[in-house]
Amino acid sequence: MKIKRSTIVFAVSLLALIAVLIVRKVQNNNLWPDVPVREASAPVAPNTEATPAPELPSVDEQDYVISLVGDCTLASAQFIDPSEHRSIEYHIQQDYSYPFSNTREYFESDDLTLANLECVLSDVNLSSYEQFSFRAPTAYAEIMTQGGVDFVTVANNHLGDFGTAGEEFTYMALDEHNLPYGKDGESKLITTESGLTIGIYCAYEHLNPDPDQAEAAIRQLRADGAEYVICAFHWGKELVYSPFDSQVELAHRCIDAGADLIYGSHSHCLQPVEEYGNGLILYSMGNWVFGGSTAPTDMDTAIIQIHVRRNADGSIHNNGYTVIPCCVSSRPVKENYSGDNYNDYIPTPYTEGSNAYYRVFAKLDGSFTPESEGRDYSDVYAQYG
Repeated sequence: MKIKRSTIVFAVSLLALIAVLIVRKVQNNNLWPDVPVREASAPVAPNTEATPAPELPSVDEQDYVISLVGDCTLASAQFIDPSEHRSIEYHIQQDYSYPFSNTREYFESDDLTLANLECVLSDVNLSSYEQFSFRAPTAYAEIMTQGGVDFVTVANNHLGDFGTAGEEFTYMALDEHNLPYGKDGESKLITTESGLTIGIYCAYEHLNPDPDQAEAAIRQLRADGAEYVICAFHWGKELVYSPFDSQVELAHRCIDAGADLIYGSHSHCLQPVEEYGNGLILYSMGNWVFGGSTAPTDMDTAIIQIHVRRNADGSIHNNGYTVIPCCVSSRPVKENYSGDNYNDYIPTPYTEGSNAYYRVFAKLDGSFTPESEGRDYSDVYAQYG
């Protein structure tokens, strides 16, 4: 029997339809769970809002004060009898608060007071070949601590007046009185009670500090965590009122290397203050408590207080300074005395508006014109053999 072609086509189509229905039924009954069934979803819009930057930790702004004074020579020269009424020893006796009695208030509320200690501290009667050699009792370290001094540099030409023995006795005395100090070529880190970490580099090197060593010391202090760096240099020439070109060059190199403050000594007179880059340079602070002469040829001195600011982001910078013009003795200020023994070894502020007051500022701004410079000590050598 023959089957019509149309009948075969119809039958095949019917079987195909039945197969499709069976597959859909199986899918709806989840008989193939491994085949995922996706549902259409609305497209996600891109995020056009900027991601906020993480907040950096901040600190409150804070101000600090660093006070600086000049040479502290706490002994008379060897050719002066300590029992003489004109000697510093006669005036002090055992009253260690005496020398700072007219200025102590300026150092009570600051964060750091720095001075140049230019004498040996020893209770042993050492011998010296130096004509101008200075040895004070070890108890005289109390003059500094009671006066409010927090750090002294001993990197100067008088630490060696009595040889190695004198140096070692001095270090022992300062350690016993808990007075921090810096030797020649030495760096120290000091953290103030207020939280400022200060690095201090001290250098003398026979009045010619080495620039390369100074730059290396500054970088190392920064690496060690110093937030503020001071270079204390003993340099220049006595009773010369302007720094030498070599001093200016060294000071500028140190500021460029990261120092914030240059503190100079040795000239026994005030020299100019210079603002350079982000730093401040005090070329010389002159004398302070100066037992080296009963009547220094230059009686002017000063307290300079540096104002340091910690910003909200933690950065540190100089924020100006204050000058308190002073005399090395109270007698010219209070008694108008100018004789050959006017020095009573009590630094005293000048009266504001006086000629002497403005003379100090002239020395610090470089406008002062001295009648002469330098010092000839031949008369002293001749007088005392």
